[in-house]
Amino acid sequence: MVRVEADRIFIADDNYWTSAGISAGIDLALALIETDFGTKIAREVARELVVPYRRSGGQSQFSAMSQMEPDSDRIRMALAFARDHLVEPLPIERLAEAARLSVRQFGRAFRRQTGETPAKAVERLRVEAACVRLQDGSEPIEQIAKAVGFTDPERMRRAFVKLHGHPPQAIRRAGRLDSID
Repeated sequence: MVRVEADRIFIADDNYWTSAGISAGIDLALALIETDFGTKIAREVARELVVPYRRSGGQSQFSAMSQMEPDSDRIRMALAFARDHLVEPLPIERLAEAARLSVRQFGRAFRRQTGETPAKAVERLRVEAACVRLQDGSEPIEQIAKAVGFTDPERMRRAFVKLHGHPPQAIRRAGRLDSID
């Protein structure tokens, strides 16, 4: 019997584990590593892969990149460029250039493809990158904010509260985003 649970990123059912796609496959692999080798090793693998230590399989995936799945190669190029250059200022002009579109075309296409503005998407990518660093627990908040492109820690805090309902310190204390609630 096949059971589909669309809101879950992966399911473990006895000896059968399934996932909902590439990003969810990474979540699944990290969950298997955690099961076999423990949380510490799973977190180290996540850091090596430069991916967030994911939520458990029963929860929604929070990856900003996975939530923005544009059909357009140009918009995907702009998102990849943004992810690779988070520490730098990323005005719409720079993203449009990466997508090889005019600013006006890019803004319209980006919103149509992702459902949000380029600035909002960059903020979400920065928050996600900060989550990876926070879960490790060793870098100062100020250093993390700077490393992912926020102009100051307060701006990062506001972005976290807006997106997750909690400040970055709560994520650090919990060790995982899904452990907060």
